[in-house]
Amino acid sequence: MDRCARAGLGLAALAASLGPSPPASAFTVYVSNEKGNSVSVIDTATMAVTGTWAVGRRPRGIAVSRDGKEVFVCASDDDRIDVLDAATGKVVRSLRSGPDPEQFVLDATGNPLYVANEDDSQVTIIDIEKNKVLAEIPVGVEPEGMGLSPDGKVLVNTSETTNMAHFIDTKTFQVIDNVLVDARPRFAEFTADGKLLWVSSEVGGTVSVIDVARRRVVKKITFKIAGVNDEAIQPVGIRITRDGTKAFVALGPANRIAVIDAGSYDVRKYLPVGQRVWQLAFTPDQGLLFSTNGTSNDVSVVDVAAEKVVKSIPVGLLPWGVAVSPQ
Repeated sequence: MDRCARAGLGLAALAASLGPSPPASAFTVYVSNEKGNSVSVIDTATMAVTGTWAVGRRPRGIAVSRDGKEVFVCASDDDRIDVLDAATGKVVRSLRSGPDPEQFVLDATGNPLYVANEDDSQVTIIDIEKNKVLAEIPVGVEPEGMGLSPDGKVLVNTSETTNMAHFIDTKTFQVIDNVLVDARPRFAEFTADGKLLWVSSEVGGTVSVIDVARRRVVKKITFKIAGVNDEAIQPVGIRITRDGTKAFVALGPANRIAVIDAGSYDVRKYLPVGQRVWQLAFTPDQGLLFSTNGTSNDVSVVDVAAEKVVKSIPVGLLPWGVAVSPQ
């Protein structure tokens, strides 16, 4: 065998040892570390943390602006929302949020921001350009989950203690309906066509599927994992693929992500991840799913097509929220 052939084989062996090539599109993942008072920054090309940014106390909810230039973080114990420059990681301003902001969602246009204020049973609507409160909407006790319909017309908040999904008109800022779900609802996720809303109930151990037009529960999804106590199966974060075929549900201290056939509602498999899996986020191409694992202080990376965990990435202390750059 000549020298060139031997060199080619050597390069091939090296490539194989390094594993699969990086994805064609690389994205930036942002993770809020609730007890670390920081945001970990992950590059999906290298699957490694590239930076750690200081923020306010007890960061939880996190989102990225439509242009990817700013990152919004709930600094819950400081009663504010920090706005970070995505290029530098510096806090450039803070928004008035009301007491104890936990989760939020940006309007489809990029403004306003809809915020759940856990301590005062309100949803606060903020104009992020003027840093002005547009409305304060009374909802149930301990509001947390925030979902926005694809057309931006309906906002949903879940209240943990009242056990309801509150439907809010985004033009009038009025509650137009309330739907009772199981105990301690944590997250609300619309399907891409806007026809259904999935709501996780942490203590109830279920996911309620709500018909948005009729505003009634049409299905309850339950979970059973061999060797895991039912009390440890606590549904929290939910993500549904755009094509409506798959849903992923974080199951808290069960340390699993459930993979669900979104058409039949059958649980197809459980993916073992880190400890106390909390929130989930897709990359924009939906090739990868990231989960925050609170008590193991890491992030799990799921190959969506293969339905397989492919990586674990250490981050900060008690990772809570996760968001991905739009480009």
